Amino acid sequence: MNLHTFSAYVVPVAIVFLLGFGILRRVPVFDTFLAGAREGISSSVSILPSLVGLILAVTMLNASGALDLLTSFLSPVTKALGFPAEVVPLSLLRPISGSGSTAMLTQVFGEYGPDSFIGRVASVIMGSTETTFYAIAVYFGSVGIKKTRHTVPAALAADMTGYILSVCSVRLFFPGG
Repeated sequence: MNLHTFSAYVVPVAIVFLLGFGILRRVPVFDTFLAGAREGISSSVSILPSLVGLILAVTMLNASGALDLLTSFLSPVTKALGFPAEVVPLSLLRPISGSGSTAMLTQVFGEYGPDSFIGRVASVIMGSTETTFYAIAVYFGSVGIKKTRHTVPAALAADMTGYILSVCSVRLFFPGG
């Protein structure tokens, strides 16, 4: 059996296993499924305002040119640190929007190539950082947490570490590239 055939059966087998396990334990499987779906819909409705706000903020940053202005303002600092200025918009957008940062990554690949230093740094950033504000809005909003305390500073520090180490790791693993 090859990998493709095996992967085609994984989900159906898992579903049958879970249904069988629930029936053996005398769990009302369909009623439990409906209760979970109902809870999922109410969670989705409760986090909707946060998501709309984030999407609006990202759209406004791009459309207003504020992202380009902030990038040019930070350019001297990033250049002194050895951080490619071409990746600054990605690093500013990554904590806010996953789809926006993916679009920015695609743009970087199109302009500089995925095997360039800039493309590799951008790839490592995408793989080692999180959409911080999106994740906080979704996960904290879904359980009703209003005060994030140290979550935002700690998460942004982790993102900053990812940005700095992305350059270091690309230089380490791809010397002269």
